[in-house]
Amino acid sequence: MTTTTVTTTETFLDRIGIPHPLRWGFLGVLVFMTGNGVESNFLSPHMTEALGGNQLVLVAQIIAMYSLAVLIASYLSGALADLWGPRRVMTLGFVAWVVFEIAFLVSLSMASVPLMFVSYFLRGFGFPLFAFAFLVWINQVAPKKRAGTAVGWFYVMFTGGLPTLGSLFAVFVIPAFGGGYHGETWTMIASIGLVLIGWAIARFCVKEAHGARRLADPADSTAKVLSAGIVLTARNPRILMGFLIRLINTAPEFGMFIVLPAIVADSLGWGQSRWLIMTVVIFAGNIAFNAVFGAIGDRMGWVRTVRWFGIVGSSIGLLLWWYVPHWVPAGSDWGFVVATIAGTVFGIMLAGFVPMGAIMPALVPQHKGAAMAMYTTAAGGATFLGSAVVALALPLWGPVGVVWTFVALYACAFVMIGFLKVDQHRDDATAAPAFAEAGAR
Repeated sequence: MTTTTVTTTETFLDRIGIPHPLRWGFLGVLVFMTGNGVESNFLSPHMTEALGGNQLVLVAQIIAMYSLAVLIASYLSGALADLWGPRRVMTLGFVAWVVFEIAFLVSLSMASVPLMFVSYFLRGFGFPLFAFAFLVWINQVAPKKRAGTAVGWFYVMFTGGLPTLGSLFAVFVIPAFGGGYHGETWTMIASIGLVLIGWAIARFCVKEAHGARRLADPADSTAKVLSAGIVLTARNPRILMGFLIRLINTAPEFGMFIVLPAIVADSLGWGQSRWLIMTVVIFAGNIAFNAVFGAIGDRMGWVRTVRWFGIVGSSIGLLLWWYVPHWVPAGSDWGFVVATIAGTVFGIMLAGFVPMGAIMPALVPQHKGAAMAMYTTAAGGATFLGSAVVALALPLWGPVGVVWTFVALYACAFVMIGFLKVDQHRDDATAAPAFAEAGAR
């Protein structure tokens, strides 16, 4: 009898936290999310112009409905990835994005409010199914000692596309198409090509075995797999708190994308191009620190990193991003630089939440799939919470009330994070990797 010893050689990418077999998938997410992010910082004024008047509240409601679809799809991305495998779910997200983006563009050309609501809502299923199914894939492959770093690299790619490179793409392409409303429309059409390229990279270049197979226990019914995350959250208060913290995490980012474009471009006199440049710089800072805070969390402690850098740091950064642009002279060059630096503090500190992607599955290592379903739900749900806060708070208290509502939510997250204690150095390789027995206490 002979014994075969299998040795695994770590590559450079493995050592920096990117699982080598998934390397092309990270690039696919970057390109896909760049296409998804092209419209992120001009969509609300673009829709307002399509509707022919001061319709910001109506636009916020349409975006809130889109964000509700993002929330639903974010949950389904984890559950369906466990049922069908991440690769198939990513393709489903790609198809939904392209089909309903075209329908949404048609609705804008017709200025049809009902069609805008329906088409943009359904397009909201696109990017979460694609991106967060890949995040589930990452958690299946990445070793626990580098889980926080791997999640950080995912968010480098995610935020690198939405909004950073997406906004940078818009800066150059809108003028190339003639600028104004017409240029914005053709830029949105061009974004479909980026989404197609991103999907093709992930679909055809990643061969890792987990992507094509069911991750859930074969004995579990479809209903059990689909409901496991909800059942786990109902029975485990720590998962519920982790869900709420991640929900709050990036909600201000998406809320500010609705509130700030017109304020920075028009009220403060810096114009659309500078608003887009501001966004690129702010979230370039976020990109630069996503992997850094993942690594810091792996060494300093995931919970401690989220509490002080993510929650406290983001609160301070959000206030700076709002108040500093109003304190400097409107339209001034040096004021724009200072305002952008202030906003970049928010972008950098936002990366302090990265370890939440490692905390959630570590809270219940025997139910990682269910925990990740709730994590991805919260990650997508942040879009809904951000737009919902704007839709509710803007008519009551104006933009400054929106900002302070987000700060109050961060204060709630600060309290909750103290209850999330995990042993991040224990190896859970023998734990059930998916939804098995997720309904048990």
